[in-house]
Amino acid sequence: MPSAGQRVGEYILDQKIGGGGFGEVWKAHHHVWVDQLVAIKIPTDSQYLRELQREGVAIHGLVHPNIVRAIGFDPYGDPAYLTMEYVPGTSLRPLIASRSVKVNDAVAIMRHVLAGLKYAHANGLVHRDIKPENILVHERAKTDGYGAEGVVKVTDFGLGRAATTGAQSIVYSASLNSPAAKEIAGTLDYMAPEQRSGGAVDARADLYACGVVLYELLTGERPAGTEVPSDLNGDVPKFLDDVFKRSYARLEKRFASADQFLAAISPIEPPPLLAAKPQADIVRGLGTAAARCPSCHREIDGLDQFCMHCGVQLVAHVRRCPKCGAFPDLADHYCIFCGETLGPVLANA
Repeated sequence: MPSAGQRVGEYILDQKIGGGGFGEVWKAHHHVWVDQLVAIKIPTDSQYLRELQREGVAIHGLVHPNIVRAIGFDPYGDPAYLTMEYVPGTSLRPLIASRSVKVNDAVAIMRHVLAGLKYAHANGLVHRDIKPENILVHERAKTDGYGAEGVVKVTDFGLGRAATTGAQSIVYSASLNSPAAKEIAGTLDYMAPEQRSGGAVDARADLYACGVVLYELLTGERPAGTEVPSDLNGDVPKFLDDVFKRSYARLEKRFASADQFLAAISPIEPPPLLAAKPQADIVRGLGTAAARCPSCHREIDGLDQFCMHCGVQLVAHVRRCPKCGAFPDLADHYCIFCGETLGPVLANA
């Protein structure tokens, strides 16, 4: 097991700053230049070496202000280790637990995360394990604000470029009693449905997890039932409810890219209701070419009640499920959230 004062490569271990069932993360300094600080990840289980190798390969060459940078990697050292940029500060988890993040700060944090993921996705890398523990906030945020460049960084790409995550086999096996399996099982709340079921995973799985993290930042709780963020926090503007629903949706309804998520989360203030179309006009237009949002002028789906890009309300009367309060599409005959049979689209016109 690693210990303070131990030399690993060119560095001396100072203090353990994180860890789990697979390995430990240490703050360390260079053995000559003591003011050169790094974070070193060391496997404490031989089975984790493969994950360390995968992470080293995955993040090598990724240079972005919102991704923790790799500095060095030696899978054959004794012990094997991955050296990374040291980020003084905290993960998102304590900030969520203390309910200390304001709505505008939550949006700023998520924009940083999405910017980092956009870069990773463009380089063929899906993170697969986005959660508050893997999002670091630099201590500069206290003075410079959460909007300052580089104050939020995504870390721990250990599952990046991996084959389909083995969450399903872990859940149904007796190995759940092991510390490593418990750590993976603890991330299930952030896993998209296709990831939990062992299906193919693409960048949209990261966007689903971002939706869960956004919900936590806004409310202090993880999503449950049909409640949207504004149900738990009256300061949350309605357009962020729609952003959350777009990210927390089934695969074909989810944001298709980090770019789309970024565009939708851009407004800090709730957008005004513009000259919305009566629902009768929307119904008559079903199946026709895609329209454009009257606010941001981007292409929208004719079935949407809100613009997925800027959040503006598109219909004069918003259709809601009478049982659970969810927002079904105008073409839905049954609520996708609770199964309730829905009345005609014009029932609330």
